[in-house]
Amino acid sequence: MNQTGLHTLDYLVFFVYLVIIGIYGYWIYKKKTNKSDTASGFFLAEGSLTFWAIGASLIASNISAEHFIGMSGSGFAIGLAISSYEWMAAAALIVVAIFFLPVYLKNKIYTMPQFLRRRYNPLVATTMAVFWLLLYIFVNLTSIIYLGALALEVTAGINFTVSVFALALFAILITIGGMKVIGYTDVVQVVVLVVGGLLTTYLALDLVSEKFGNTGILGAFTTLREQADSHFHMVLKKDNPYYKDLPGLTVIIGAMWINNLAYWGCNQYIIQRTLGADLDTARKGILFAAFLKLLVPVIVVIPGIAAFVLYQNGMFQQEMTDAAGLVKPDHAYPVLLNLLPTGLKGVAFAALTAAIVASLAGKANSISAIFTLDIYKLYIKPNASEKHLIKVGRWAIWVSMLIAVIIAPQLKVLEQAYQFIQEYSSFIAPGVLVIFMFGLFWRKATGRAALITAVITIPLSMLFKFWIPEVPFLNRMGIAFIILSIIMITLSLTDKTPQKAAPLDMPSFNVSKGFLLMTFIICGILAALYSAYW
Repeated sequence: MNQTGLHTLDYLVFFVYLVIIGIYGYWIYKKKTNKSDTASGFFLAEGSLTFWAIGASLIASNISAEHFIGMSGSGFAIGLAISSYEWMAAAALIVVAIFFLPVYLKNKIYTMPQFLRRRYNPLVATTMAVFWLLLYIFVNLTSIIYLGALALEVTAGINFTVSVFALALFAILITIGGMKVIGYTDVVQVVVLVVGGLLTTYLALDLVSEKFGNTGILGAFTTLREQADSHFHMVLKKDNPYYKDLPGLTVIIGAMWINNLAYWGCNQYIIQRTLGADLDTARKGILFAAFLKLLVPVIVVIPGIAAFVLYQNGMFQQEMTDAAGLVKPDHAYPVLLNLLPTGLKGVAFAALTAAIVASLAGKANSISAIFTLDIYKLYIKPNASEKHLIKVGRWAIWVSMLIAVIIAPQLKVLEQAYQFIQEYSSFIAPGVLVIFMFGLFWRKATGRAALITAVITIPLSMLFKFWIPEVPFLNRMGIAFIILSIIMITLSLTDKTPQKAAPLDMPSFNVSKGFLLMTFIICGILAALYSAYW
């Protein structure tokens, strides 16, 4: 049954995907890019993205191999509970659209360090810019390349090293066209990854149906619940072996909010897509992304659970283990891809590649924007022309990708790469949210308080990891957030130094009736999901 590697028809389908992306990207570059390129146009696609392009780009940049491979692997190991990262993100996106985004747009913010410079001082902005660059390059970019190359190796039999270089090069070719090219090609990428993802989900459920003699997909889903009841609980109890990864109610009313608000509301890599649009368009784009987030677990977590049930019943015994006989959850999705019929496997392979490349391109563009606008322009060449800044931005893309390519193979020691990404990203998340939250909504927050908070964020998170390792990392993140908030408030209230930063222009937070209706629908769906799978 297992058809390893791609066949001629699969390669043909994949080649068609590459051609479509290439031609469409080139057309966007020629037709949508102004003759007089500007830095804001290159990094933000200022004023040219529609709401559906913004929403699609948000999701395409967010969903990558860490989801298809890493989250599917966590679905195999943990179950549906890992979906909280996606479903609670939908709720967090609504908060960002209502409260964060209007402030950014009202004050013409282009990068997150620029916001910190405007609200606090240049030292705070530069400190956080360096933190973000380190996180984006050494954790995010490297893990995306690693998981993508792993998927290509297991699925298509392509050499891991070759896959690493091919993915990086493909992403660079898209990224150097600027945010306009990324934004509009992401629409195609999302269509491909959703269709390919749903095909794999259908295959997984069909295999379950065949194995257990069910009738249809719904019957297969019922079988999954019967065979793996422990995998269908959103709120894990303390006796669950994966409680440390997803500690109970923390995923609903605890630090999962810190993780999501920091990621979706204070993250250059994500929020950058909205900063070049008007408020109404940007909000519609975010709502579109929120609806798409509800779909993600269907195309990545359910296949992982199906693979677990099939493995428990004698299938994939060799494919799901390494040379030492250890079970490798991150092999679940690639193993399922290998079972797709010829042709459809090419579609799924294109979907996986689309997710990887779109995410790499978005991350590289953000790295480029922060380095060029917040470091190079301010400290190295303040009088640089627009064309020179674009050139530097493109060089930053090449260099950051090269670093990631060198480091990516070192991640082979990981069991669940998705949890690695979440835990080490959480080192910076509490401090980021504290600095932004108080900066956005508390006028008394000072630059000195923000700087100290920024500097101690990572050391505090590392201290908690090694001092109280038995505490789940999400709970450690919550403790760090509380401590950093107290520090921020105390230092701000006791700081007698005159503040040089001008106050932000505060906008109206009113929303349209259509926005409210869509918000109620999303929240209703979330309530139903958590009630059904508590």
